[in-house]
Amino acid sequence: MPGPRPDPVSEDRRLPKRVDVVVIGGGIIGVSAALELAERGVSVALCEKGEIGAEQSSRNWGWVRISLRDPREIPLMLDAIRSWDGMEARTGHRMGYRRCGILFTAATNRAAADYERWSRHLAPHQIDCGVVRGADLDRLMPGHRLAVKGALHTPLDGRAEPQWAAPGIALAARAAGAHVLTQCAVRSLDLAAGRVAGVITERGRIACDGVILAGGAWSRLFAGNAGIDLPQLKVLNTVLRTTPVEGGPEVSLWADGFALRRRADGGYTIASGTENTVDIVPDSFRLARAFLPAFRAEWRSLRFRVSGRWGEEAAEARTWRPDETTPFERTRILDPAPSQRMLRSSWAEARRAFTVLEGAEVAQSWAGLIDVTPDAIPVISPVAEVPGLIIGTGFSGHGFGIGPGAGRLLADLATARAPVVDPHDFRLSRFTDGSRVAPQTGY
Repeated sequence: MPGPRPDPVSEDRRLPKRVDVVVIGGGIIGVSAALELAERGVSVALCEKGEIGAEQSSRNWGWVRISLRDPREIPLMLDAIRSWDGMEARTGHRMGYRRCGILFTAATNRAAADYERWSRHLAPHQIDCGVVRGADLDRLMPGHRLAVKGALHTPLDGRAEPQWAAPGIALAARAAGAHVLTQCAVRSLDLAAGRVAGVITERGRIACDGVILAGGAWSRLFAGNAGIDLPQLKVLNTVLRTTPVEGGPEVSLWADGFALRRRADGGYTIASGTENTVDIVPDSFRLARAFLPAFRAEWRSLRFRVSGRWGEEAAEARTWRPDETTPFERTRILDPAPSQRMLRSSWAEARRAFTVLEGAEVAQSWAGLIDVTPDAIPVISPVAEVPGLIIGTGFSGHGFGIGPGAGRLLADLATARAPVVDPHDFRLSRFTDGSRVAPQTGY
């Protein structure tokens, strides 16, 4: 069964000779950065090796959440939510965005107490967030059969449709003046005196003064060819969608064994709430020391396996010349097979929890590869060694919701404008400057 199909975005046939900024990657981060730049009057070319939003940006859960984020992401997520609120009016395209609230259920009193402690991070921002129990919880989850002690509820949280969002933003960027180039892989940077002077694409050269690398799961490979060590691995997440049903919860929900959200078509997107698959690949060993704190913190939710990805990545070129065909051209769209075990498990758990789902069927399933960093927060940073290059990647499964905010911050960095939030926590140099690098739960 093929992966989800994002709304189509036709390609621009003409390759511009020069722009101010080239954005590499047509996912939610790249298109958001391109829209910000184009609206500011900056000439920009958005280069996507495949189709707009065809990888993780259309394969995620569709959550737009501030709850239970790493506290370092909260200011940027607040800006993103403000952007989501006006995104349909701004772009003229459907996003499916609405504030529906999100619940994180707590199976134990200890988990409920942890959630209550986390909610204090939102208190300075005057955001309603707290643990709900009893009748209040039952009202939010009509017809549920979950045995839980409570749930963290954040009404500000919402949802949007991944198959609509990135394409709609890309079309708005084009309307604002951006060149949107699909089926156009960027092979390498073109440097002059050590700084960015352009990029070499499979169609030819584009001169520019700045480059934003927003390549998602491909970013480490591209950066490595440019001599930049970007610690990033891939994690596979499996998702299904159901046929439409009546009477289910409007709130999005995380629970042990499954997570769900209502879709615009009346069905539900469902995934495992507790497990992700980590394929053991050569980079697993190259980056083992960097990721050890994260593996220790998240070992219960990670399922390691040896699969065909070892051979695929071992055979993948790690360096190449600008005149050579690259891995980006050989694999236009990452479309990994979903985990059948996780599909069975999450679907069974969701139906046990909500009787309304017993009348639904699985309409489609897919998987996506999430770009993760050792501390599970993104890199949004200039690269000191290559003036003119800015990296925006490693969103660790949190990129869809924060995308518009990240795009604004990347545009700020590319144009030397005062940043919308302090980017210090997202600097690339944190991996080499002796900083403690580990995920923060905020409990």
